[in-house]
Amino acid sequence: MNHELLLGWWDTAARDLPWRRPDCTAWGVLVSEIMLQQTPVSRVEPIWHEWLSRWPVPSAMAAASQGEVLRMWGKLGYPRRALRLHEAATVIARDHGDVVPSDISVLESLPGIGSYTARAVATFAYGQRCAVVDTNVRRVVARAVHGAGDAGPPSTTRDLRDVEAILPSSQEDAAVFSAALMELGALICTAKNQKCADCPLYDVCAWQLAGRPAYAGPAKKVQQFAGTDRQVRGKLLDVLRGAPGPVPKAQLDIVWHDVTQREKCLVSLLTDGLVEQSDDGLFHLPGEGIVQQSNKGAR
Repeated sequence: MNHELLLGWWDTAARDLPWRRPDCTAWGVLVSEIMLQQTPVSRVEPIWHEWLSRWPVPSAMAAASQGEVLRMWGKLGYPRRALRLHEAATVIARDHGDVVPSDISVLESLPGIGSYTARAVATFAYGQRCAVVDTNVRRVVARAVHGAGDAGPPSTTRDLRDVEAILPSSQEDAAVFSAALMELGALICTAKNQKCADCPLYDVCAWQLAGRPAYAGPAKKVQQFAGTDRQVRGKLLDVLRGAPGPVPKAQLDIVWHDVTQREKCLVSLLTDGLVEQSDDGLFHLPGEGIVQQSNKGAR
């Protein structure tokens, strides 16, 4: 792959996102990576600003309650990410001097931090040369390098090897190149309605040179939302986030008509630690029941 073409495009076309700016800390990068999982930039950016303003360092978040973190998470989806980030912040503050580690293996040892996130932080926060593979990168490599209409089923070993093979030898260029690969997949080489005429790799893209053959691999699962447990769980959490204190079950019962599904989702929230139930039967966000009871006693 032609490094100069992609790096030159990045210089003029990259979005000015706050977690890409030189003054962004590794903590800011880590927060962005967790938030951006399966969530578009447009939804993440305002909440990212709120989080970094409120919790500029891991120890600040570690001092907050889980309930407070869930409230600030809002409707980003997959709220367990918020709890895992709170756990990671606690470990970083306690064991790493309040500084996000730069070593990939150490990053992977943090709660909720997988291989992708560890590599992304090492690359984008610390400028290391290592392969970072997400859906966008896999698609760009599949087309530009392999001439396929899209990437097939993921394979960690193969995908990392493919990206490692096309990284520039320079550490500084490699980190920027990794960001540019993702940006190209997000803006130009998209899954549908790709903008090939605007692509810096147009003349050297294997897929383009092959006549843009249609993807012939296994069909991808389309994620539904309406009517799913995810939607019901979100509605139940919305009630608790919007309430000033613990709520009775009747207040939760009205958010979804299917009793069986609603009960199952409430149980799953309790199991995941996203919701707690007080001794008096009221429901609340984690860590907030004791505070409310204490306040009641004070009155």
